[in-house]
Amino acid sequence: MPRPTPVSRRLFLALPLAAPTLAHAAAYPDRPVKIIAPFAPGGGTDIIARVLAEAIAPALGQAVLVDNRPGAGTIIGTEAVAKAAPDGYTVLIATFAHAVNPSVQPRLPYDTDRAFAPVVLLGRSPNVLVVPARSPYRDVAALLAAAKAKPGELTYGSFGNATSSHLAGALFGHLARVDITHIPYRGSAPAVTDLLAGRIDMMFATATGVAQQVKDGPLRALALTSAEASPAFPGLAPVAATIPGYVAESWYGLYVPAGTPAEVVVRLNTAANQALRSESFQRSVAEEGLRVVGGAPAALADYVRAEQARWRDVVRAANIKPE
Repeated sequence: MPRPTPVSRRLFLALPLAAPTLAHAAAYPDRPVKIIAPFAPGGGTDIIARVLAEAIAPALGQAVLVDNRPGAGTIIGTEAVAKAAPDGYTVLIATFAHAVNPSVQPRLPYDTDRAFAPVVLLGRSPNVLVVPARSPYRDVAALLAAAKAKPGELTYGSFGNATSSHLAGALFGHLARVDITHIPYRGSAPAVTDLLAGRIDMMFATATGVAQQVKDGPLRALALTSAEASPAFPGLAPVAATIPGYVAESWYGLYVPAGTPAEVVVRLNTAANQALRSESFQRSVAEEGLRVVGGAPAALADYVRAEQARWRDVVRAANIKPE
């Protein structure tokens, strides 16, 4: 029998170490999976995370739990995933802020481009410019007139620094050349609560976060931030009809820590795409304005890379700084 070569001997010695890892990946998942939502409960991201958790659980064959970690413009929750074990049991539901924070925060506690592995782009949706039902502003033109007459006096709430609701407002002020004051909150729900109470004048909220309040009447929708119409808000015009060139949207994507085995990423991607196609998921998000996307992990990576480049100039022009 030929003597083992040095290379074959190293491979043989490595097999006992590799076998448990491969077996673990093949058995994934064998316990509940946790989705970390970097926002407070009750907002748009939380809603999407919980609808997804319910839809993806049968595809994974395990319970899927949502863990809310709000604060610091999504950095607290995102950092928790960056530092989690790369085993597929801790998943981040990322949003617009994931693409913008590198331009806003000079010293993030993680490297956005290297700390995560993309899983899937869940969907995209417009933000909606909303005011309380008792507000005197009934359209974008009236709001602009008031903002020009009272520089800095009108306020808009957001669900955190550098989130889509913040940047949508910054872009609005930048393109319309008006001064409106940003008031950040630790999530969509507390911002909407203050909007309903009249403590802030407006909000560029996610469609998911305010669709029901608009439908029921306590909030009035003035315009969509996307270029396309939304079936969730039939007949609602885009901001661009009044401010040419204005486009902003929210998005939701799943990431896992970098180093997660490729087999596990594929398993999660397959299960997520199956959940996105399910009747229960599509029915749950239809009224929320979410346009389901899905696809391969690379599609999320490409989309976010383009978003990073697109918003970098807006961050600089609006002089957006860390909290």
